[in-house]
Amino acid sequence: MRIGYLAAGAAGMYCGSCLHDNTLAAALLKMGEDVILAPIYTPIRTDEPDVSQRRVFFGGINAYLQQKFPLFRRTPRWLDGWLDNPTLLRIVASRGASVDPAKLGDMTVSMLQGEQGNQRKELVKLVDWLLDEVRPDIVHLSNSMMLGLARMIRERCGPPIVCSLSGEDIFLEKLRPPHYERARELLRERAADVDAFVALNGYFADYMAEYLSVPRQRVHAIPHGLRLEGHDPTRRTTGDIKRIGYLARICEDKGLHLLVEACEQLAADATIPAFELHAAGYLGAGDRAYLRDVRQRADKGRLRGRFFYHGELDRARKIAFLQSLAAFSTPTVYRESKGLPVLEAWANACPVVVPDHGAFTEMISASGGGLLHRAGDATDLAARLAEVLRDQAKGDDLGLSGRRAVERLYNDAAMAQATRSLYENLRGARSR
Repeated sequence: MRIGYLAAGAAGMYCGSCLHDNTLAAALLKMGEDVILAPIYTPIRTDEPDVSQRRVFFGGINAYLQQKFPLFRRTPRWLDGWLDNPTLLRIVASRGASVDPAKLGDMTVSMLQGEQGNQRKELVKLVDWLLDEVRPDIVHLSNSMMLGLARMIRERCGPPIVCSLSGEDIFLEKLRPPHYERARELLRERAADVDAFVALNGYFADYMAEYLSVPRQRVHAIPHGLRLEGHDPTRRTTGDIKRIGYLARICEDKGLHLLVEACEQLAADATIPAFELHAAGYLGAGDRAYLRDVRQRADKGRLRGRFFYHGELDRARKIAFLQSLAAFSTPTVYRESKGLPVLEAWANACPVVVPDHGAFTEMISASGGGLLHRAGDATDLAARLAEVLRDQAKGDDLGLSGRRAVERLYNDAAMAQATRSLYENLRGARSR
C-alpha cells in the first residue's frame, strides 16, 4: 500500500505531532508499507531517525507572503521553490517565527478555505505532485488545520483521506473574532471532505466529533505508540536527593508554574525526603518571560537552589533525564489530547502524577502507571507527589505498571497495525 502522509512541521521545535507522525511512518515502513512522509509549512523535527522527504510543501515563507501580498500569488514556481528550501525555512524558524494564534487568524482561515484561499497556488502544486507522481492508495493529513487540502484531492478522484486530530483545538480556541467564528465554520464544512479521523484516545475522539460536528463513528481512537529502543527501565536510578521532573514545552498551558507551587509546599513539609525540581523542554521566544518569572519565584522562595532548567534535550539526554527521576509531572492547564511525555516516562518505569482531565484520566485507568490530582490544584498535586516521594516501593510499582502498559498498548508496532487496518478498511469501502 502506498501512503501519502502530509505532516505539519512545527517551526523548528520538537512537538508531539511531529514525533508521532515520524514514528508512525517509520513503523509502517518497517511493516513493508510504502510511506511518503511529506512536510508541510516547515521541515519536521524529530529526535529519532527522520524518514520524511526533503521537499517542503506550503512552505511557511511562501504561505505568509501569499497571504499578505497578492503579487506572490502569481510568482513562478522556480522562485517558490527557492523560498521553500528546507535550510532557509529552518533558519527563519530558528529566529522565532510567530506561532501566536492572535496574529495568525487570517492565515488560518485562508488555509482552511483551500482552493478558495490565498494559497491556492501552493495547493495546486501539492495535489499535482501527490496525484500525478506519488499516486497513493491513502492520503493522511496530520491535523484538522489541513482540512482545506482535502477537497481538491477528492474532486480530482483521489484516494481515501484520513485526518489525525492532535490537539489543534488549543490553537484554534485562541483565535480572535471574526477569524475564530469563520475557522470553526470552515472546519465543520471541510470535515465532510475526509473519510475518517484518528484521535490518540477516546476522550479526544469524543471531544473532536462534537467540535467538528461529525458522527462519532467516523473518529477512530488509535493510541500513540513509542519506539522502545533506548528506553530501559533497568537503568532508572534515584539518588538520595529525589528528582521531580517536568518534560514539555515551557509555557503556561503546560502548567510548570503549578508544579513549582506544589514543590514549594513540599519543601515546607519536613516529612518529605530531600528533593529537587528538574524541568526540560522547548522554550520559544514568546515564553521566555514566563520562564523568567518561574525561575524568579523559585529562587526567592522555598525552592531556592532546588530548581533546574535543562533546556531542550535530544533523545539520549531525554532518556537519561527520565531515568533519573523519582516522579514525573506535566500538570497541564488545558485538557491534554496526547500525553506523549507520560508515555516516555513510563517507558523508563518512572511514575507520573497528572491532572484528572483530558487524556490523562483514560491513560492512568488503562495503565495504573501513576496518580491523578485535581486539575489546577497545586495543593492536591503536592499531596499526590508526596505519596510517591515518601514510598519508593509504591513509586516503583506505579512505574513498572506504566512500562508494562507501554509494552502492551502504547508501542509503535501496535499503532502501525491499527492504522494499517483502518487504511485497508477505507480502501475496501471505497472499492465497494
